Amino acid sequence: MVDTDVLDKLRQQDSATVCNVIELFEIRPRNRGFMMREIKAAFPRLPPMVGFACTATARTFAQPPDRKVPTAPDFISRFEDVPGPPVAVLQNLDSGGSAALFGDVMCNSFKAFGAVGLVTDGPGRDYAGIAPLDFPVFCDGCVSSHGYNHLLDLQTPVQIGGISVWPGELLHGDANGVTTIPLQNAADVADACIEFAAAEQVIIDVSQSGSASLDDLRDAYAEKARRVAALGVQLRARKLT
Repeated sequence: MVDTDVLDKLRQQDSATVCNVIELFEIRPRNRGFMMREIKAAFPRLPPMVGFACTATARTFAQPPDRKVPTAPDFISRFEDVPGPPVAVLQNLDSGGSAALFGDVMCNSFKAFGAVGLVTDGPGRDYAGIAPLDFPVFCDGCVSSHGYNHLLDLQTPVQIGGISVWPGELLHGDANGVTTIPLQNAADVADACIEFAAAEQVIIDVSQSGSASLDDLRDAYAEKARRVAALGVQLRARKLT
């Protein structure tokens, strides 16, 4: 479980800073854990999305199989399986092409039952109807038709944006993109983001002073590196306790 105050702190941070801090734990390679640029924020001005993955696979080009497939309410019923606010995560299995995996009807339904966002590697539609919801959506574009849109497997590991996402995994998304956050480090990540941002602000302040010399800038970069290195030592020590 992740405390609600930790989730609230994470919502105050951008995903780039979150990724910067996760690097300091040295628990995963720096080129892992975040979704590739194809997964974009449909509404980049919204605040960060923080929640737990509720997953499903879906198709929109292939017709539904000759068996009963899950409906949106079936998927929504699995929101209670995750340990906090759910994020709907839908993998498109039709790699050769795709119609819309979501629209305003689905997003209204998801939000009504507690979802705090949606992530998919397929496109959506009805952006004009979704925008008033202030419901974060991350996808690979927009198309007009839903094709043969149907769900298949619920609460199964999915692959989106170059990474695997497991049910219950903690996600953070904003205008920069979407990243996973290791659950065991979530509280430390939330706290350390403030310190990391303060270290970067040293360079920004010098850059915006209007009178900085290159020596001043070198000193600022060195000070930022010193602070980040010290923060990394602290975080890795916590990981071992």
